[in-house]
Amino acid sequence: MTADPVHQVLHPASWKAAKGYANGVVAEGRTVYLGGQIGWTVDQVFEAHDLAGQTRQTLQNIVDIVAEAGGRPEHIVKMTWYVTSKTEYLANLREIGEAYRSVMGKHYPAMAMVQVVALMEDAAKVEIEATAVLPR
Repeated sequence: MTADPVHQVLHPASWKAAKGYANGVVAEGRTVYLGGQIGWTVDQVFEAHDLAGQTRQTLQNIVDIVAEAGGRPEHIVKMTWYVTSKTEYLANLREIGEAYRSVMGKHYPAMAMVQVVALMEDAAKVEIEATAVLPR
């Protein structure tokens, strides 16, 4: 286990370092469950048509909802990403990483990523579900 400012990150000492995610998180407090968020603006308009831009907007939407509950990015403990193209994701790792850090900082919750055939909004390239645990 390693220390995190808000929660405990679980990482067995003998395991290779996780890059850009945590293997597990121990958290205590009020739980906030977020429905899947996509990369459109508050007006439900896609301003970005690339995966990195939509990722940035999707993460901002998540942070905004967590803030509505009184939380911050570091309270997010779990994310499940749904992307429409693994190939596009892998080809844009640097830009997606920059978008991630610009919104989330260097906070990496437990994450999973799944490639899907399509999302409900045709223009969407990424959808992310999240769970946050806010201190009491």
